[in-house]
Amino acid sequence: MDNYNFKKEDFVPTEDGRYSVEFDKNQVGNGIDLVVEEVMPDGTFSPLQAEIKRFNDKIFVYWSTPFNGRIVSDIKY
Repeated sequence: MDNYNFKKEDFVPTEDGRYSVEFDKNQVGNGIDLVVEEVMPDGTFSPLQAEIKRFNDKIFVYWSTPFNGRIVSDIKY
């Protein structure tokens, strides 16, 4: 299982009041099997049902507030 960590600071505000973080498709895969997880204060990970969109060779994760977390993928591309 591959994962890619990201920080709160990686998020940017969107026009609709949410926040997004952007990844290249070669970093995290095609977006088919991705799981978004938030890092909890005790260091464990908790899965989120975040919105994930794909556009060209980019993957975007949307959430209401920035958070530290990771994207996990079972498929290696």
